[in-house]
Amino acid sequence: MDRRGFIKNSTLASSLFFIPSFVRAFENIAANKLGFKRLVIIQLSGGNDGLNTIIPFNNDIYYRERPKLAIQKKHTLKLSDELGLHSSLLPLKRLYDEGSLSVINNVGYPNPNRSHFRATDIWQTASHSNEQLNSGWIGRYLDQFSEQSHNAIEIDESLSLALKGERKNGIAVKNPRMLYRTSQDPYLKNVLNHYDDAHLNEHNLGYLYKTMIAAESSATYIYETSKTIKSSQDYPNFGFANQLKTTAQFINSGLDTRVYYSSLNGFDTHVNQPNIQKRLLNIYAKSMASFVDDLKSQNTFNDTLILTFSEFGRRVKQNASNGTDHGSANNVFIIGGQLKTPGLYNNLANLNDLDANGNIKFEIDFRRIYATVLKKWLEVDDSKILNTDFNQLNFI
Repeated sequence: MDRRGFIKNSTLASSLFFIPSFVRAFENIAANKLGFKRLVIIQLSGGNDGLNTIIPFNNDIYYRERPKLAIQKKHTLKLSDELGLHSSLLPLKRLYDEGSLSVINNVGYPNPNRSHFRATDIWQTASHSNEQLNSGWIGRYLDQFSEQSHNAIEIDESLSLALKGERKNGIAVKNPRMLYRTSQDPYLKNVLNHYDDAHLNEHNLGYLYKTMIAAESSATYIYETSKTIKSSQDYPNFGFANQLKTTAQFINSGLDTRVYYSSLNGFDTHVNQPNIQKRLLNIYAKSMASFVDDLKSQNTFNDTLILTFSEFGRRVKQNASNGTDHGSANNVFIIGGQLKTPGLYNNLANLNDLDANGNIKFEIDFRRIYATVLKKWLEVDDSKILNTDFNQLNFI
C-alpha cells in the first residue's frame, strides 16, 4: 500500500472510533464473550411458600384451607385465568410479560424429606432421598468439565455443598478486593513458596497445598479482571441485592466463570407468614429486576440463565400460628432471554389430591431441570454429573 492509501485507510479507521455505534459494537463483542453461557443459581432458603407465590386465586380448596393466609384475587398479579403472582413480585411481572420468565410448578422428588438440612443437601447434591452424597452437582460439574476453582463462584464467605466436588471445589467470594488482599498475606505467600513435590504427594497436606494454590490464583484473577467494570445500575439497599450486583460485575467484566450461586434466607415461615414472605419476596423481586437490567445494559442477559429454587414448599393447610409448616413440592423460576417455553410451564397440581401429609404431590423431578440446564445450556453430558439419565424438559 502506498503512503496516500495508508493515510486514507488509517484516517478512516481512526474516525470510526468516534462513532458511538461503532464503539458500542466492539463493546458488545467483548461483553458477550462470543456466546459464553452462564448459570446463576438462587436459593430461597427456609422453604418458600410456593402456594402463596404462584396463587390459585379461583380455587375454593385454597381459600378453605387457608382462611387467614390465602391471598385474595384482587391482590394478585394475574398470569392466567387460574394463577397469579404475589403482589410483591411486581418487578417479575414485567419479565413474565416480555417472555423472560418461565414458572415450573410441582417440582420435587420421590419420598421427600422435610428437614431443612437434609432437603437442602438433596437439592445441592442431586441425590435420591435415601442416598447420601458428599459432592454437589456443581462440584461434580467442576470435576468433569472445568480447570479452575473460579469456574464456579458462590457470592458468600463460605462454600455450599453444591459447589464442592470430589476433586475440585468452587470458590466463595463476597468481596473480591478483600479476598485478593487476604491471598497476598506475606505469611500465606511464604507457605506457598515453600511447598514441594513431597508435600503434594502426601494426601492431606497435598490437598491443602493444592487448594491454597488454586485459591490464591483465583483470587488474583477474579480481582484483576472484575475491577475493570463498575456498574452504573441502581440496586436497592439489600444484602441480597449486593450479592447480585457483585455477580453482575463478574459477568459483565467477562470473568470466565460458568456458574454463580447466591441465597436469600428467612423463608421458614411457621409464624406470621404474610408479613415475612411479603418482605422477602419484595427483596428478591426488586433485586432481581436490577440485576437483569444491569445484564441487559451490557448485553450479557441473553447468555445468562437464572434458576431460583427453595428446598421445599409449605403444607397446603395453614397452621395455628398464622403460618405454614414444611411441605414438599414447590415452584421453580427460570429467568433468561432465550426461553423456549416462557410463562407457565405447567399447571398447578390438584389441591384435591394431596399426599398423606397434606402436601402438593410432585410432578417434575428437580433433577430433570438440572439435566436440562447441563445438557442444553452448559452443553455437557448431564448423566456423568447426575449419575442417572433424566428426561429433559423444554424450557430452553
